Amino acid sequence: MKPVMAEQKGVGKAVVFALFLAGMIALFRFTPVREYISPDYLQGLVNSFGPWGPLVFVLLYAGGICLFLPATLFTGLGALLFGTLYGFLYNELGAMLGASLAFFIGRYLGRDFAAGLIGDRLKKYDDRIAANGFATVLYLRLVFFPFTPLNFGMGLTRVTFREYFFGTLFGIIAGGFVLTFFFATLAEVWRSGDWWQLMRWKAFFSLALFVGSFFIPRLIRKIKPGGAG
Repeated sequence: MKPVMAEQKGVGKAVVFALFLAGMIALFRFTPVREYISPDYLQGLVNSFGPWGPLVFVLLYAGGICLFLPATLFTGLGALLFGTLYGFLYNELGAMLGASLAFFIGRYLGRDFAAGLIGDRLKKYDDRIAANGFATVLYLRLVFFPFTPLNFGMGLTRVTFREYFFGTLFGIIAGGFVLTFFFATLAEVWRSGDWWQLMRWKAFFSLALFVGSFFIPRLIRKIKPGGAG
């Protein structure tokens, strides 16, 4: 009786998970909520909280990740609001909090059902991923695997949260800094109104880093972890 109950519980969680995903899609596609997801509105919202603005931003970033909003939107907003240094710090905190929450949602709601569907062949891949959890997550982050799907997807595997957390932490640092620095530089030029600043070394350097970041996946793919390929 117990295995049957466990299976039913897993199916129940999977249904909740599927409804959650469908609900998020419907929420931002068919309701007025999407009108509030704009840089101008979010900037005004964060600024309205004064000294609590950074905390509100981190929570918005994390919530946005769980709601399938693009991380780039919040990364750019963090750079606009806080500059390169603090923007990078708050972006990383928001991204890590959101990634962690999404992992636990996927783990709690979907893992049991996914484990029941895994056959011998898929179990072999699941075991390989789990055996090289940190390296696999790090590799997928460095090759810019879509951020949000990976958050939820890793929760369905046997990868431990510790391996997932540190793989994500080290995997998004470089890309997060480059994007924050690039957006912060553009915001600085836009605020000053002096477009000749685009000809300064800082602008060229941020652009070079931004363009160069697109070549990171090509380099990383040459060094695959043992359990990823």
